[in-house]
Amino acid sequence: MTAHIRNFCIIAHVDHGKSTLADRLLQLTGTISEREMTEQVLDSMDLEREKGVTIKASAVRMNYTARDGHTYELNLIDTPGHVDFGYEVSRALAACEGAVLVVDATQGIEAQTLANLYSALEADLVIVPVINKIDLISARPDEVAEDIGSLLGVPPESVLRVSAKDGTNVEAVLEAIVQQIPPPKDDSDAPLRALVFDSHYDSYKGVITYVRVVEGSLNAGESIHLMSTGVDVKPIEVGIFAPMLKPVTALSAGEVGYIATGLKTVHDARVGDTVTKTAWPAAEPLPGYRAPKPMVFAGIYPTEADDYQDLREALEKLQLNDASLFFQPETSQALGFGFRAGFLGLFHMEIIQERIEREYDLDVVFTAPTVAYEVLLHDGATVIVSSPAELPDEGLIAEIREPWMKIEIITPTEYYGPIMDLVTKRRGIFKQQEYPAPHRVQLDFEIPLSEIIVDFFDELKSRTRGYASLDYQFLEYRADKLQKLEILVNGEPVDALATIVHTRDAYHKGQRMITKLKELIPRQLFDVAIQAASGGRVISRANVKATRKDVLAKCYGGDITRKKKLLEKQKRGKKRLKMIGNVEIPQEAFMAVLKLEEE
Repeated sequence: MTAHIRNFCIIAHVDHGKSTLADRLLQLTGTISEREMTEQVLDSMDLEREKGVTIKASAVRMNYTARDGHTYELNLIDTPGHVDFGYEVSRALAACEGAVLVVDATQGIEAQTLANLYSALEADLVIVPVINKIDLISARPDEVAEDIGSLLGVPPESVLRVSAKDGTNVEAVLEAIVQQIPPPKDDSDAPLRALVFDSHYDSYKGVITYVRVVEGSLNAGESIHLMSTGVDVKPIEVGIFAPMLKPVTALSAGEVGYIATGLKTVHDARVGDTVTKTAWPAAEPLPGYRAPKPMVFAGIYPTEADDYQDLREALEKLQLNDASLFFQPETSQALGFGFRAGFLGLFHMEIIQERIEREYDLDVVFTAPTVAYEVLLHDGATVIVSSPAELPDEGLIAEIREPWMKIEIITPTEYYGPIMDLVTKRRGIFKQQEYPAPHRVQLDFEIPLSEIIVDFFDELKSRTRGYASLDYQFLEYRADKLQKLEILVNGEPVDALATIVHTRDAYHKGQRMITKLKELIPRQLFDVAIQAASGGRVISRANVKATRKDVLAKCYGGDITRKKKLLEKQKRGKKRLKMIGNVEIPQEAFMAVLKLEEE
């Protein structure tokens, strides 16, 4: 039964032609007619097309008649292309028996190519290496084939060379998938166990889970049980991706399809969960499930206070489709009512921001992103702090632990020095280096997450002219000398400008903040003092001078005391104004926290 099924995914670095190759495979197998063909069929979101990166995984079934005369069922499981979605990639890999490794003939092996390749090898997948974009003038197929050959231990001439854009040699990829990737095991007599590798929300059918049936089979009318969330539900529909949703009567072992559950939120059917039958459940779930854990936090506030309810609805709708987005209400003295949201990483945050603005037409203010700190108190309790404003009183804190990341940077060897300089300036620790290919070096570092969430990637790209690539994963929480840096405007602390910094950086960061804010805060009718305070003392101060009205203009001639009297009156007025005056802080000031250039 399963002998003619092949389940595979395509892994590649961002922009190496993964979606274009998928398009060609769909065309060659006749899955999509020429009339329905658009570029990047599997990338349904406008954002995915613009950024050239797959955000949501998707799946599609193709029927291909091979040269041996048999017709094979090929299930392509598309994987997200960005490092923030590493967990989704791991689940998609677990649903396959093989992976097509796509490498750009002009760029060669990059950090995420390697990261995804190692994940695929850990999942025991058969790798089919492919070099793409051989039609470009700057292509170096022979050189890249040597690199891939030495990496995988295969002869360089066995690596397929294609141009997905022109369709050159793409049929050879289909043949290699049929010949090299093994069929799934036929375990149709065991209790049902199906792996959920993705899900999306449909307003008519509820949550639609994308599943790979590992053991057993599922008929359309049978009730199912989701093992990690403990939810029982009777599916509305069971079907396959062709590439549109197509209902079928049953899914059996080895097949990839979908279950329309009718559930109202993605939280009930999480990625990585195991589906079994309510009547005949499996003894244990499939391994590898874990709940998504936000790494980066930011405040989201509506520009207009009246939009608060619309913003809540927008976030709730986004959460229906994205179980890794987390948010809760919060209030800021400076910005009013809003939400504290957690994201998988900076790229995830950028996508949510763009989707709120585009799909829901809302103007929002995002505060500077922060990371979650573990705070150990003197009474032995540990609290997780995702916003500097939540940090307990200094007298109660025994130590503050911050998240550290393990990062891999792959770069041409000539940029070794600039990268070392960049990472060590940001408290990074060098661990080791390897040479995956001649003229390319892989540098491994450990670095605090707070140092890489702001403009680290941009700076890495500018120092290496865009040639370096970065991959990162969470390592551990480590204790360090950290303290809260507060900004006081007119004697009032502004919670949205507070940050948690390393003790040795507090003075410089405080000074740079004050200098920046002095330029940004508009002049009032009274003097405004801006101060940076840390560790219980003010470490920097600047005054925004008052705009003055010339009260002596109408006073001509006469005694000096008349002038003094007018100036005294003005002084008293300013003093009174300062007591009741409210300083408006512009949006640029909140973003200034991000853009403190290293001096």
